[in-house]
Amino acid sequence: MREQQHVDEFAGQLRYWRDVRGLSQSALASKVGYTPSYVSKVESGQLPPSPSFATQGDAVLRAGGALLRAYRDLESNGRSAAPHQALPDEPHATSLIVEHEDTTLYYNGSTYRATQRRRLYNDSPDPVTRYLIRISVDRYPGDPERSNQHYRENPLTWDEIDLSASVDGEPLTWRVKHDRDAFKELWLLFENAAGQYPLYPGESVWLDYSYTVGDDKWGTWFQRAVRLPTQRMSVRLDLPAALDPVVWGTETSMTAEAMPFRTAIRRTEDEGRRAFSWSTEDPPLHARYRLEWKFRARPETDERQRDMMTEATASERMRAVGVVQEGDPILVKTARTFALPAEAEDARRVVAELISACERAATVHVFGKGMGMAAPQIGIDRAAAIVRTPEGESITLLNPRIVEESPDTDEQYEGCLSFFDERGKVPRPLAISVEHQDIDGVWRITIFERGIARLVAHEVDHLHGQLYRARMREGVEPIPVSEYRGTGSTWQYRDGT
Repeated sequence: MREQQHVDEFAGQLRYWRDVRGLSQSALASKVGYTPSYVSKVESGQLPPSPSFATQGDAVLRAGGALLRAYRDLESNGRSAAPHQALPDEPHATSLIVEHEDTTLYYNGSTYRATQRRRLYNDSPDPVTRYLIRISVDRYPGDPERSNQHYRENPLTWDEIDLSASVDGEPLTWRVKHDRDAFKELWLLFENAAGQYPLYPGESVWLDYSYTVGDDKWGTWFQRAVRLPTQRMSVRLDLPAALDPVVWGTETSMTAEAMPFRTAIRRTEDEGRRAFSWSTEDPPLHARYRLEWKFRARPETDERQRDMMTEATASERMRAVGVVQEGDPILVKTARTFALPAEAEDARRVVAELISACERAATVHVFGKGMGMAAPQIGIDRAAAIVRTPEGESITLLNPRIVEESPDTDEQYEGCLSFFDERGKVPRPLAISVEHQDIDGVWRITIFERGIARLVAHEVDHLHGQLYRARMREGVEPIPVSEYRGTGSTWQYRDGT
């Protein structure tokens, strides 16, 4: 029994990190060289993992050693237990249709309460008697080692979650499937002590459930994944206006590159509350919609933390928001290219993480010249980068390389998020031609000029393992950021622009 508990522990960690990284079982199987059937059996707890699978899985999912620790615990307790009888998988994707999913996240300044309502329609020939739900948290996105340690020391508990659930007003019972430090998965059973309430073919019901998580365990992001055919999805964040919250959203899907929400998030304010609402019709299956926010005004209880962040060096602040710092080997190696369009889903996931990382970085620094982020800077060994211009335009670069440079150059100060305590004067061409791929695999050549050319060249260098110091003139050294006087302003050129 104890051995099976450790098998289940590994399975739960695998499922959690695969869900966080947005990979299907097939995509993970392809990356680690195993079959989808093998991944499915390990994830369901029917099969203990091999050492190779645990090692490769932890690396691919960037789990910060969580899978390796779970595997070592399993090894130390033996691996001879017979597979347990697992619960069957959730109903097939075509058996249930979500006519409307409506989610509200309410924050009172210390605690989040998520309330989810789903109008379910049974499109199968059999009655449905249960529904699988997941509760997962990540206080420090982009820093899995820190998150893992945080939840080992402060695990998410059932008492604090205070889960409640009902179907058409009837309270439901539930059965736990996975109980992990930062991840809970359970079956809502359509029954209680007073009776059973199956959803029969051709019928619809409202399924409601809600749970609570303190802000010491809930990060400032909330993601909705489309796991069943869905006709309408709506999300509402209800936050204290006194904290001056701002919200943004990104979406990824099987057929579209990661991008900001296609429709605007609507903002309203009433009686000290600021609400942000967003909805979409017929979202594609497997799409993920991620809302993130920051509080521009901190409560008094956060003064010490805010003071610590103010006193931190520029590089420490970037490290705190998940940017890999100089000294990590990933910054000096050539990033692995994507095989597009075959790896389009992987590319979309990486770009989505880059967008989130840029948003986090923007909370601790004003980027007057624009900014960029390359995948190695967030610990991902793939050839993807994004650039944001001073005007707010976003440029996505997949498998980029510079194929032509103008003979005219200039020399300007640059900063790098991976050693942000200094600035270096770097000569760059005034125009570059960059060959890169679209998500569908089509190769294109784009010409960039002046400041945008500098931003793009900086990120392309990152993808080839080169930091800007290597491009500085001999004898010229970087200066401390405290001596730099160009923060928050744009680069200047000879004609004054």
